Amino acid sequence: MIRAENLVKEFSRPRRVEGRFSGVRSFFSTEKVTTRAVDDVSLRIDDGEIVGYLGPNGAGKSTTIKMLTGILVPTSGHVEVEGIVPWQDRRANARSIGAVFGQRTQLWTDLPLRESFELISRLYGLDRADYRRSLDGFVDLLDMGPFLDTPVRSLSLGQRMRGDIVAAMLYRPPVLYLDEPTVGLDVVAKVRIREFIAEQNRTAGTTVLLTTHDIADIEHLAQRVVIIDEGRILYDGGLDALRSRYAPYREIVVRAPEVPEDLRLEGPELVSTRADGTEQLATFRFDPEVISAPAAINRLTAALEVTDITSREPGVEDVIRQIYLEGEARR
Repeated sequence: MIRAENLVKEFSRPRRVEGRFSGVRSFFSTEKVTTRAVDDVSLRIDDGEIVGYLGPNGAGKSTTIKMLTGILVPTSGHVEVEGIVPWQDRRANARSIGAVFGQRTQLWTDLPLRESFELISRLYGLDRADYRRSLDGFVDLLDMGPFLDTPVRSLSLGQRMRGDIVAAMLYRPPVLYLDEPTVGLDVVAKVRIREFIAEQNRTAGTTVLLTTHDIADIEHLAQRVVIIDEGRILYDGGLDALRSRYAPYREIVVRAPEVPEDLRLEGPELVSTRADGTEQLATFRFDPEVISAPAAINRLTAALEVTDITSREPGVEDVIRQIYLEGEARR
């Protein structure tokens, strides 16, 4: 469905000249500063996959999506979406993809939401019966009936985002790009949008590439994650394999009246402690390849006066935060 090979995107700007009349001298300077936003990215996404595309701000996520949509032309490399090179045949590509950018809207702000959908249906030449059937289904799934006749500029952020997602899906594109679709939304709006995306993937086989900073979006939707930093792919695979590779440990959280900071045990390692009322909460980490969870718990209960104990695996957010921190340390 999506095939990108050795994608590179560079941006150039004039080098700023310091000193007197720097603005004028910089304007006429021939020296350039080149920034490589995407650096040799190769990516394959199959029909019906939901892939999370993750990375810190400035990692190259949005630049990659803009090349996949045909908005930007790569400096080098090759992309095909449904067999189409996006920037060479933008019209054909536009019929194969839907795109939602969380910070921008594709709706007409002065028109009621219903009229924006009507214009999109005519732009794409949709059959009237198919259009009405699709719109009615989307309106029911996303509970949009109460504000369908409200001008777009008067909608809340969550309502407007639901409208943008429907606008991107009205013509049933096989590929959907979502760039921060739940940014700034409340919990209820996020749940509705996640359920809608999952439903379209399940019933229509829509292929989805999703960028987000909300790890809950990934955990609820994605079967696979791609992590990018400084324009390069660091990881491409499943969530379970991600945990195994970057966080092969498990954690035990212990509540006790006192946890000595110099406590040393064979197996469980003390990671952190904090006060919680009259007691302390201590987090221990252990490698399940070295010691089993029951054995680690037995050693903790033998060494401490435990009042409560919980075992857990590291969450995806913890794992990805660790990857970002390692990247910052390398830089």
